[in-house]
Formats: sequence, structure tokens, C-alpha cells
Amino acid sequence: MIKGMMYVMVSCLLVSMINLLYMLISKKAVNSREKFSTFECGMDLMASLRLPFSLHFYFISIVFLIFDVELMLILPFVFCFKLFNMMSMFLMIYMLVLFIVLGFFYEWWVGLFEWSM
Repeated sequence: MIKGMMYVMVSCLLVSMINLLYMLISKKAVNSREKFSTFECGMDLMASLRLPFSLHFYFISIVFLIFDVELMLILPFVFCFKLFNMMSMFLMIYMLVLFIVLGFFYEWWVGLFEWSM
């Protein structure tokens, strides 16, 4: 057991040393100004630093993350169907989906989905 772990550790160390050596060998020697400048969709970043940013993009990303986390919370219920009582399982899923739907309707009521400029 310990001998196998040593083989794994030595092989991981060997692979990381090879990667480090490759990174040092393949590094370009010329570091130009263009290489270190930021590139945002073809726009010059330094020319327009104070343009207003729409918060709707931020809110939409938060809503996406909430629904993504909801999916990750519902997924384990599929694997636990045989462990719990069916009625309690449906009650837990119903409560979770109810909270998510109520949150969605609240965001809709507040006006987070209206794109007025």
C-alpha cells in the first residue's frame, strides 16, 4: 500500500517537474507592451474607463447562479429516493422549488428583468 502511494507521489512530482521545465524552456524572451496590455473585445480600455455599466448584467448573472445552485441542490434527491420516505422526499423538493419560484417572482416584481435604459 505504501509502496503504491510512493509510486504515485514520485510520478506526480516527475510530471510537475517536466511541466515546470517545459514552461521555462518555452517561455518567450520578448515581453512587449502589447503582451501585457488588456484586451476587452477590441475596445481600447484606457480610453473609456468611466462608461456606465448596466447592473442588469450583474443581476442576470446572480439569477443564473441561483438557479444553477438550485440544480445542484435538487440533484442529490434523485440518488436518495430509496433512503427516505417518499412523502418526506417530495415535501423537501416541493419546499425547495417553492422557495426558488417565490424568489423568481419577487425578482420579477421588483423589476430586475426589465431592460429599460
